[in-house]
Formats: sequence, structure tokens, C-alpha cells
Amino acid sequence: MTAETNTKYDLFGKLKAKPGKGDELIAILMENAQTDSPMPGCLQYLIGKDPDNEELILISEVWETKEDHANSLKLESVRAAIARAMPLLDGMPEKGIVWEVVGGLGLAS
Repeated sequence: MTAETNTKYDLFGKLKAKPGKGDELIAILMENAQTDSPMPGCLQYLIGKDPDNEELILISEVWETKEDHANSLKLESVRAAIARAMPLLDGMPEKGIVWEVVGGLGLAS
């Protein structure tokens, strides 16, 4: 079995919330996942938290293209969520990890 080349833009990130602010941060991040106007080109947007540290928020995203992800950051709903989330963070966000999925189960090509 050979791995197929992934043409999607895959991104994994983590954010550290201020103490006691993890659930509030998750709620803000989830708003765009629950909207009637989904982010164009977004195939997967998962938010989670470390079970041993509820202030450590994990984000897994899969986009059709890198440009779709960049364009999502220009959406008013996303910009507003970022503005509301920033004061809840314990420090600046770390740069997300861009990775290439080589196989697995979950998303069709």
C-alpha cells in the first residue's frame, strides 16, 4: 500500500487559556463551527482540550487549500472571534504546525 499525496492544507494548533478561561475560549472558537455560514474550503475544524490541563486548547483543521485558510482569517465572524479570544489567552499563540496527512480514516480525497 502506498501513501497518496495530500493536496489539502492541514494545520494543528494549540492555545493556552488564562486560568479558568478554557471553556470560555472553547465557546468562542466553536462559534464558527456552528454557524449557518460555514467557512468556505474548511473540511474539518475540531476543537479539544488536554484532559490533564483544561487551559490547553487543541485545534485541528483541514482546508481545501492554504488560500482558503488565509481567506477565512479575513471573514468578519472570524476576526470578531479572534478579537474576543485574545484577552483570554495566557501569552501569544504559538505558530500552528502545518503537516501533511499521508493516510488514515476520516476525510475523503
